[in-house]
Amino acid sequence: MEVKARAPGKIILAGEHAVVHGSTAVAAAIDLYTYVTLRLPLQADENNDRLTLQLKDLSLEFSWSLARLKEVLPYDSSTSTPASCSDKTLKSIAVLVEEQNIPEEKIWLSSGLSTFLWLYTSILGFSPATVIITTELPYGSGLGSSAAFCVALTAALIASSISDKTRGDGWTSLDETNLELLNKWAFEGEKIIHGKPSGIDNTVSAYGNMIKFCSGEITRLQSNMPLRMLITNTKVGRNTKALVSGVSERTVRHPDAMNSVFNAVDSISKELASIIQSKDEISVTEKEESIKELMEINQGLLQSMAVSHSSIDTVIRTTLKHKLTSKLTGAGGGGCVLTLLPTLVSGTVVDKVVEELESSGFQCFTASIGGNGAEICF
Repeated sequence: MEVKARAPGKIILAGEHAVVHGSTAVAAAIDLYTYVTLRLPLQADENNDRLTLQLKDLSLEFSWSLARLKEVLPYDSSTSTPASCSDKTLKSIAVLVEEQNIPEEKIWLSSGLSTFLWLYTSILGFSPATVIITTELPYGSGLGSSAAFCVALTAALIASSISDKTRGDGWTSLDETNLELLNKWAFEGEKIIHGKPSGIDNTVSAYGNMIKFCSGEITRLQSNMPLRMLITNTKVGRNTKALVSGVSERTVRHPDAMNSVFNAVDSISKELASIIQSKDEISVTEKEESIKELMEINQGLLQSMAVSHSSIDTVIRTTLKHKLTSKLTGAGGGGCVLTLLPTLVSGTVVDKVVEELESSGFQCFTASIGGNGAEICF
């Protein structure tokens, strides 16, 4: 039996960093996906005593015998309710991951492998399978690749136990109950990878469209306008923890000034959410003009938090030459930059911008914003 699932990446449209200090942030799904194929062998098959994970984009394969998994991991068949992975279980999983001898330059995959083993055995127990992962998302660039992995994997695992496996035409969404279950499991997976995630990435990836996030509370938004962005990956690695602490230290030194910055960001996020959801008769062009201005102001405020980077400035200057507006998305210090592509922008202009950015060594994607969340296919 074969089940396929896919889950989108995400961007932060407004509110990064300030969200840590109580401001509102707005995040959205993008139509770049992580795909998971789950193959469960028939009883008579020879390969029914192993769990194999293939990471196609990295040309890597990892495999465990079920006997070894049973020997090392505790399994309680009542774990259909999502719960956090205990430290003890995590240590046992670490042993199984170490046995795979991951190449030194790919050691960052360890937490992803741990998450895979934990989610798989928690949901399906010790069943033999081959799991194949491919992705359109660059790793570690702030586009939610780890959440998309957790969500797509969990979607495939949950879908495999759905009794009605009607072969439909293409991708279909899970029902609300299964989506809620899927989001809870994916959040627990994200904890293994990131320690203390906000829950933004997995929620956007699971439900799609857009969300508003403030002080731990997530509100799903319904977009009423098409939105396209050019996403530029600067390929500059960044230390998110250091960038977040830098903003906090600046806030301790200049509390009044920084709180004014956070309040301004809060207003930007709320106005942005209201424009995107608005059903008013305002033209799309007018809405895009407002979004463009809000992005400019937000970028200026992010620069005042000292989280920009020379690579981000290069992208902003390059796009500005063509009258396009850009801002960093996520942690900053490198990572990715968003450029709004208005409805009336010509393809020739976009091609020219992409050509200039790629000649600077950057990687570009065009993406529609606010699309579907996790989907499955039998």
